[in-house]
Amino acid sequence: MKPTSFATKFVPTFATAVLFSAISVNAHAEQRLATFDLGSLDTLDALGLSEQVVGVPKQSLPTYLEQYASDRYSDIGGLRSPDMEAISASEPSLILYTGRQGDWEEALGDIAPLLNTSLQGDNYLAAFDDNVRELASQFGAESEADEALATLHTEIEALREALSNAPRTLVVTHNGGNLMLNQHPVVHDVLGVEALNMPESVTSETRGERTFTPLSADAIADIKPDVVLVIDRSAAIGDEPADADQLRQALAEAGTTPQLVMLTPALWYLSGGGLQSLALQVEEVAAALN
Repeated sequence: MKPTSFATKFVPTFATAVLFSAISVNAHAEQRLATFDLGSLDTLDALGLSEQVVGVPKQSLPTYLEQYASDRYSDIGGLRSPDMEAISASEPSLILYTGRQGDWEEALGDIAPLLNTSLQGDNYLAAFDDNVRELASQFGAESEADEALATLHTEIEALREALSNAPRTLVVTHNGGNLMLNQHPVVHDVLGVEALNMPESVTSETRGERTFTPLSADAIADIKPDVVLVIDRSAAIGDEPADADQLRQALAEAGTTPQLVMLTPALWYLSGGGLQSLALQVEEVAAALN
């Protein structure tokens, strides 16, 4: 079964819209949703649509979504290890997935229709808005989505203005004791915090189709940030977390003492892209930089 595309839109005339709204209530009530996308889960939660959810990846739930760990919801496996038997047993009518589950797309499609909720394109906020509205349309919650988006955009604009003179900010990802440059769109695109230019001493590596920029303490000293925001992938997936004190010491020995801020790991690495997670992310960054 082929996945549904976010690019596919149904644009009704006024007459068909009235008819559609009259028959859609029961259809939406019957929707049974299994989701690997935690951002979509938090959007559904924010829109009051938790009743539609039947399965989630419980081992990856961030704290703000811990209510979905209850027995009411099926555990459908890990983000990179779907439990096909559990998914099938939950009898979903729609499965939400992202690129993390791309290798299992065909098998998931044999169970139920799919909706790829990965954020697409170069404009993060526009893609985010499109995803929220498309997801809401699956349940007849378009007006609720528009209201929530308007509130969120008002907050974002206020924070962008407050951060117009933000300190020099570097975002890094910690993974297994190593640091990598992370040009995170929430920080640089949504909030408009200027991304720092990399000096000649900082070089990138290509692995397959992906490019990484490893950062040593000496490299960070050359970049000269005032603030370093750390997204701890290791902590998010249950591995050995970064030691903030050791990292501060290493930076000091390299001749730099930026403010070091450890961002909430699961929020930044596992969820994101949802109404609640984006609000939490922009608030966390604003608190760190003000």
